[in-house]
Amino acid sequence: MKFFATEVIRQIDRLTIENEPITAVDLMERAALVLFREIIERVEKRQPVFVFAGQGNNGGDALAVARLLLREGYKVTSYLFNPASAEKKLTEECEVNRKRLLNEFPGTLHEITSEFVKPVLTPDCVVLDGLFGSGLSRTLSGGFAAVVQFINRSEGYVISIDIPSGMMGEETGAPDEAVVVKADLTLTLQFPKLAFFMRENAGYLGEWKVLDISLLPAAIEHTHSNLYYTEEDEIKQMVKCRTKFAHKGDFGHALLVAGSEGMVGAAVLAARAALRSGVGLLTVHGPASAFVVMQSSVPEAMFRSDKTIEYISEVSDTERYRAIGVGPGIGLRLETAAMLRRLVVRCKCPMVLDADALNIMAGQMDLFNDLPAGSIITPHPGEFDRLFGESLYSYERIAKAQQAAKQHNVIIVLKGAHTLVATPDCNLFFNCTGNPGMATAGSGDVLTGIITSLLAQGYNSVDAARLGVFLHGRAGDLALRAQSLQSLIAGDIVAALGDAYKSL
Repeated sequence: MKFFATEVIRQIDRLTIENEPITAVDLMERAALVLFREIIERVEKRQPVFVFAGQGNNGGDALAVARLLLREGYKVTSYLFNPASAEKKLTEECEVNRKRLLNEFPGTLHEITSEFVKPVLTPDCVVLDGLFGSGLSRTLSGGFAAVVQFINRSEGYVISIDIPSGMMGEETGAPDEAVVVKADLTLTLQFPKLAFFMRENAGYLGEWKVLDISLLPAAIEHTHSNLYYTEEDEIKQMVKCRTKFAHKGDFGHALLVAGSEGMVGAAVLAARAALRSGVGLLTVHGPASAFVVMQSSVPEAMFRSDKTIEYISEVSDTERYRAIGVGPGIGLRLETAAMLRRLVVRCKCPMVLDADALNIMAGQMDLFNDLPAGSIITPHPGEFDRLFGESLYSYERIAKAQQAAKQHNVIIVLKGAHTLVATPDCNLFFNCTGNPGMATAGSGDVLTGIITSLLAQGYNSVDAARLGVFLHGRAGDLALRAQSLQSLIAGDIVAALGDAYKSL
C-alpha cells in the first residue's frame, strides 16, 4: 500500500472532490459512515459515548459519527471545543455537521466557547477523540492540552479518529505525553501515517486500523510517494511458483559465513532458516570446531571448515554461489575482520551482511564502496547507529536509512516493530507482520538465513528483503499461537516458516 505525507493526503482529498465529483461535506459523510460501521462492531449500545470534537475537519468527522450513532440508538454526548478567543473558527464542513447534529438531536451537543464543565467518564464509557487531525504542526497548549490531559486520566475506552490528537502526521521527535491523546484504538482514514511507524508513538496509538474511504483511485495511483506499507496481497504476488520438473539446482546455491567458538548456534539458526526458506543447496563456512555441531544439527547443509579452529579467518572459492550471507556469530577478531574485507572485495554475487559483519564495517566504512550490487544489510537500531551515527528519534533514523541506502547503493533492512526496507531509489517499505515475542536471541540470524536463501533462489534484492521480512514476521506470528510473547524463541520462528509460506 502506497501512503503519503499529510499535506499530500489533502491534495488527494481535493482531487477526489474535484474529479469524482463529490462535495467536501459528502466526502466527510462517507468517511463518517465508514467510521460508524467500524465503531458499532466494537462498541455496545449500553456503553455511553462521549465525543470530543475540535474546530477542523477532524471535529467534523467526529460530529458526523455522533449523529450516526444517535440514529442507531447509542447514548452519545458531544463536546465541540470552539473557544471564542481562538484565531481559528470552525471549518465549513465542521459547521455543517454541527448544525446537522443540533437540528436532528438537540440537547446532545455542548459547544465550549470558554469554560469546560467536565463530564464523568466511567470505566465502561467510550471516548471518541476528534479534536485534531494529522495536519497538526505544533504542540498543544492551554485549554486543548487540558482537555487531552482530562481524556488521558479517564478510564474509558478511547478511540481516535485518523490520529491521536496532539500527534503530528510526520512526528519528528518524542511526543510530550501531557499533550497527546493515549488511544486504545486509532481508526485512520485511507492511509496509515508515517508517525505510526515511530517507536516513540507506540504508547499513544493503541491498536490501529486503516479504513478505506474510497478516495479517487486515479489520484492515489498518479500521486508520487516513496512511502509504502507492505501487505499480504502484494507479497502473495511475489512468491515464485515451483514447476513439476524443478530440481535443487533451480533454487540456487547459497553460502553462509557464520559462527565462532561459543556462537555456533547462530550459524545453526541461520542455516535452518535458509533451508526452510527454499534454497536448493546450502554451504556453511565456519570454524573447524563447528564441524560436528553443524553436521549433526543441520545435516541438509554442507559444511566447509575454516583453517582455524575457533573462528573464521579465510573464505575462498566464492564463485559457485548465487548469494552469500555473512555475520551471524562470527565475532570481532582482527583476523575475522580481515577475512570480511577480502570477501567483500572478491565477491561478485549479492551479499547479506548482519550482526558482527556490520560491527566490523562500522570501523571500516570504506567497505561499502566494494559491496557487490544488490547487497543487503540488516542492522538493528544499535548496529545502525554504529554505522551511520546516533539518532535521537526514530524519524531521524528513518531519514538516515533513506539517505544511506542511496549513498551506498545498498538495501537496508532496519529491524524493529515495523521492520523497514530502505532502497537505493529512496523508497521506504514498512512491514506489517511480527510481534514483540520475536525480540529474542537468534531472531536476526533467522532473518539473515531467510533473505540469503531468497537471493539465491533468484529473487531481486528488494523483493528478497521485503518477502524475507514478511515471512520472518508471519512465521513469528504463527509460532506465537503455540507460545507466549515471553516463551517464543528463534527456533520457533524457523519451525513455523512452512506454515508462513502456506498462508500465502
